[in-house]
Amino acid sequence: MYASREDIGYDFGDDSKVGSKPIKPNPNIDGGWAWMIVLSSFLVHILIMGSQMALGILNMEWLEEFNQSRGLTAWVSSLSMGITLIVGPFIGLFISMCGCRTTAIIGGVLNALGWILSAYASNVHYLFLTFGVTAGIGSGMVYLPAVVMVGQYFQKRRALAQGLSTTGTGFGAFLMTALLKYLCTEFGWRNAMFIQGAISLNLCVCGALMRPLSPKDLREKYVVRSESEENQAKALSHSTETIKSNGVLGEEPEKKEEAANAEVLGSVQHVEIGGKSGSGRSMYGLRILKTVSQLTVTVRKGFALWYSSYFGAASLFTNRVFVAFIIWALFAYSSFVIPFIHLPEIVKQYNLSRQDNVFPLTSIIAIVHIFGKVILGVISDLPCISTWNVFLMANFTLVTCILTLPLMQTYIGLAVVCALIGFSSGYFSLMPVVTEDLVGTKHLANAYGIIICANGISALFGPPFAGWIYDITQKYDFSFYIAGLLYMVGIIFLLIQPCIQKKQSREKSTEEAQV
Repeated sequence: MYASREDIGYDFGDDSKVGSKPIKPNPNIDGGWAWMIVLSSFLVHILIMGSQMALGILNMEWLEEFNQSRGLTAWVSSLSMGITLIVGPFIGLFISMCGCRTTAIIGGVLNALGWILSAYASNVHYLFLTFGVTAGIGSGMVYLPAVVMVGQYFQKRRALAQGLSTTGTGFGAFLMTALLKYLCTEFGWRNAMFIQGAISLNLCVCGALMRPLSPKDLREKYVVRSESEENQAKALSHSTETIKSNGVLGEEPEKKEEAANAEVLGSVQHVEIGGKSGSGRSMYGLRILKTVSQLTVTVRKGFALWYSSYFGAASLFTNRVFVAFIIWALFAYSSFVIPFIHLPEIVKQYNLSRQDNVFPLTSIIAIVHIFGKVILGVISDLPCISTWNVFLMANFTLVTCILTLPLMQTYIGLAVVCALIGFSSGYFSLMPVVTEDLVGTKHLANAYGIIICANGISALFGPPFAGWIYDITQKYDFSFYIAGLLYMVGIIFLLIQPCIQKKQSREKSTEEAQV
């Protein structure tokens, strides 16, 4: 078996022919099967991101079971969250070679296997391997295709579609917190993980729903996008033009390579047709040769595109605003996951367990997070609103809440701050849209893989760092202050770099005018 062009999600043909024909809107772009893709992505977010947001329940069980320090035990949750995102660039290579559907199905099996094997853990270090690494890699193999497929199927309502699909994180955090708490109480944490592993097999069904677009559909989408891009880019326009002018990814060598590959496949087909009178064994061998040739062509194309995106002349790293976006991602995500992992312990310290049992603070974040994603997505899709500005305002609100949270020692105060954290963190639904505006649809898989990799590094070190600070000071206050300050540094990078880019663009235009 090999991945077809449509499954890879990239167009290797000549787009020049498309412009000469009238474009008929495809019913699956912004409608039709596109909404099944949103449903699939929504379920993926429930089963993966929602489960990870509920790991505070299991973290408390592991502390009691293995009697290890908070810093060491927090590494289990951090490894799972971090590896899910860190493997993004490598999953981009899998998508280029195998396609989103195949990648997601394999990931679903790995994720379920990680949960089930973790039920037999004898120590924390065993969980590092089974839950942190195995389940984490499986989660990453499903998560990235779920985001990329929504980006491929939507043009006009991208922010809304991403917002609806990523609300699964909020629904999942609410549902999985209640489910894991019930399962741990009734059956113990080991059986709870075994049952959760069986539930995670539904990720394979979600992967099967990721039906690839045909090359014709993708070409039509690219043409429509190129016509409207100048009006939509706004503050990011210069950066987008930079990456596009540099981001041809070697079309001429690619065309030559495609012609050579076509000659190879054509010669195999010619020999196959001419040799029909030969023995059946020879025909079988020719079919195997043809399949291997097609697989080789697909793998070479996928790897070439992946390599060019990261290391070639058209590297994504030549886009300075995109690099600033990566630096922001390195600091941002830990500020969101630290409350989910350590809030149950904070509640216990403040003697607020009775109120929290009635309505958990993590559930407040999760529920409001749902509305935040949808509302911010709808606002960003308005023609008079800049997605980039909405994204920045939400970040400012979130970092303010992170710095304020340690000052709240009553349930009402914590609930209000958690609600604001939930709403402002709805900017996660805008991350794929901002990334796509920076690099274009064609490079979304590789670019978003880099962004979630940076988020993964942040998630990997954030909760253990907070646990380590607690072990030293017996307080979580400094953990939130330091995380908030680092987050602010990332936001400053997002503000400064576009301004520098604009200034350089104006200076360049002035020099050209003088010449």
